[in-house]
Amino acid sequence: MRILVVGSGGREHALCWKIAASPLCDELFCAPGNAGIAAEAECVPISVDDTAGLVAFARDKAIDFVVVGPEAPLVAGLADALEAAGIATFGPSARAAELEGSKGFMKDIAAKYNVPTAAYRRFREPTPAKAFAATLGLPVVIKADGLAAGKGVIIAHSRAEADAAIDAMMTDRQFGEAGAELVVEEFLKGEELSFFALCDGTHAIPLASAQDHKQVGDGDTGPNTGGMGAYSPAPVATPEVARRIMDEIVFPTVNGMTAEGRPFKGVLFAGIMVTETGPKLIEFNVRFGDPECEVLMLRLKSDLVPALMAARDGALKNFDLRWYDDAAVSVVMAAKGYPGKPETGTVIGGLDAAGAIKDVAVFHAGTKRSERGEIVATGGRVLAVSATGRDVAAAQALAYKAVDAIDWPGGFCRRDIGWRAIGRR
Repeated sequence: MRILVVGSGGREHALCWKIAASPLCDELFCAPGNAGIAAEAECVPISVDDTAGLVAFARDKAIDFVVVGPEAPLVAGLADALEAAGIATFGPSARAAELEGSKGFMKDIAAKYNVPTAAYRRFREPTPAKAFAATLGLPVVIKADGLAAGKGVIIAHSRAEADAAIDAMMTDRQFGEAGAELVVEEFLKGEELSFFALCDGTHAIPLASAQDHKQVGDGDTGPNTGGMGAYSPAPVATPEVARRIMDEIVFPTVNGMTAEGRPFKGVLFAGIMVTETGPKLIEFNVRFGDPECEVLMLRLKSDLVPALMAARDGALKNFDLRWYDDAAVSVVMAAKGYPGKPETGTVIGGLDAAGAIKDVAVFHAGTKRSERGEIVATGGRVLAVSATGRDVAAAQALAYKAVDAIDWPGGFCRRDIGWRAIGRR
């Protein structure tokens, strides 16, 4: 098969790494890709939001299967355009991708189909939003309705913070049109979990569990980011918790979306809070998480390509996936300044030495090769240094050994990825 992966981040590098290993894959392309992906696939300079360009490329190259990585092109209808052109695609339609494209829509679906989630209301004006926030306990959660690159959620610990967050989103348009509508909801207490299920519109099968680290600093301090690291498996995802997530959250949502005329095909990523009374839905994403995808691909024993094809083809009913027993840890190395304005253009050395360590994979998230042949940083989250080991502690030690082999004064990372799992031992 000739396969095209759409995207340029660590998630797409991990997907390309896994797809390239499939005996079904003859040729692999990635649009636009990055310096690391270039080792696995032929990178083509087409932006993820150039729907017409991607469709034309897939036609010209007789692409058999497209895997769409990021959420924005899915919400914009890339999967619909590719399928309309006769090109098989992994990823939900625009109408199904609204589960991530609109947090308000997602909450309404959860309420309609009895999916356990936080109490909420939707608002288009700041004054009633502030009034409702004042009726909830502290902290209170303020969310921009639309896509905000993982940054459109503010946990306010005082009334003043809540009011300021509402004004920043609705009046100052901190997140552009994504903040034209808000969701104000109660704060859920518990332990957070990343839960993934492949869906084919009717059936769903769970993937391995994972947990990411959202805050920028050690000990979960500082502002939220797109994710500073992840590990798998997550001890909080006991067999009973996983069963309840499938029965109470995933299956009702898949059935509900079909009933709404929006069948969901792709990977459903449920952000879960495991509370004292059981799992509750925080939010849905309609693609693999990043950096969770990196640890999942390291642990997946099965061939990824048939699984993605089965989801697209409605053939998951009798499908099964196998996983390595080893744990995996991924440490994100970010450019200094992140999650604010990152320092780009800095040179990264030592990548070959890090990647040569046994059981280590260095996934690139924001890199390019300069005219001088050097690898340079192009974004905020730049590398996902990943490793496997007999348990999370062993995988963590190996991942940080690889981090320390990388020579990048312009970068930084957290030094405690996986601390919850290690602390349970």
